[in-house]
Amino acid sequence: MTGTEILFDPTTMGDLTLPNRVLMAPLTRNRANSDGTPKEMARTYYAQRASAGLILTEATQISAMGKGYLDTPGIYTDDHVAGWRKITNAVHAAGGRIFCQLWHVGRISHVSLLPDGRDPLSSTDQAAQTQTFTANGFEDCSPPKGMSKADIVKTVTEFTHAAKCAMEAGFDGIEVHAANGYLLDQFLQDGVNDRDDEYGGSVENRMRLLQEVLDAVKTIWPATRTGVRLSPLGQANDISDSDPSATFSAVYRMLDARNLAYLHVVEKFPGSDPSEDETKLMSELRACYSGFFIGNGDYDAASAALAIDKGEVSAVTFGRPFLANPDLPKRILLDADLNAPDQETFYGGDEKGYIDYPFLGTDWT
Repeated sequence: MTGTEILFDPTTMGDLTLPNRVLMAPLTRNRANSDGTPKEMARTYYAQRASAGLILTEATQISAMGKGYLDTPGIYTDDHVAGWRKITNAVHAAGGRIFCQLWHVGRISHVSLLPDGRDPLSSTDQAAQTQTFTANGFEDCSPPKGMSKADIVKTVTEFTHAAKCAMEAGFDGIEVHAANGYLLDQFLQDGVNDRDDEYGGSVENRMRLLQEVLDAVKTIWPATRTGVRLSPLGQANDISDSDPSATFSAVYRMLDARNLAYLHVVEKFPGSDPSEDETKLMSELRACYSGFFIGNGDYDAASAALAIDKGEVSAVTFGRPFLANPDLPKRILLDADLNAPDQETFYGGDEKGYIDYPFLGTDWT
């Protein structure tokens, strides 16, 4: 007995049964082809991790204008669909479940990554004080264009198309990425959203784009197969809000009313320790959402089991541990040692640090 048995209690998320609460977090790996088509080795990578209660794919751009980093995958062309279908087939053959995380980076991009060298799109025309990864290595993000109403309508349509492509590719559901300072978060948080139209100002206006995206993808996927990811503490990609309690309590309640499959929240960023005020905020926000709640942020097996036992979360996503341990649920169940992740191979590269991490040996079977 390891004290983590609760992680292996099956649970119902939306209309999907998960065999365990050890879920795989979205992990950007920068190993797609330049056109956004997943490489063949991605099929092995995801299938190796099919014992997760649920796999959430790496962030996957909904359009050419949604791209912000070199060699990230897309889900908006026929080739993308065909490439991802190989992956979903492999995951399902191995007994797994997999959702596609739909992503638009907004201003966290560079003109060299976008069609015809266009400016990135955002809620604002103010450049993010951070860098992104291009063919030249890390470069400052390019100044964005504040989105017009026509740009917003087009982007919502692109989310709809990407959701349809995800269904055609055989995914079990989708996650709308509204966290970590990317486009939807740029509209939600007033440290970035400086608009004076119906998409700026009040909380109700700032969450309008997220609502429109959810209304749009609902025409393709039922709410029971749709999740949303948020990061109320900011701390990523030059994002901030003057009153995160007011902003995110409204967002949580709006999402709660939609009866989604889940809400997935970044509660802590690697290398940071939440302050007492931040810990209190996260606790208060949890009370605003009554549905299936997925926690994320430096959890280990023991802390994940404790959070589930206390009713704070329904399940937990693991990032780096899953990156280095394709059989993470089994290792947790058997209290086995974990492989250490090789940080030098996190982003970009070949099979090394991607599909060559060892499984448990025969002594553990």
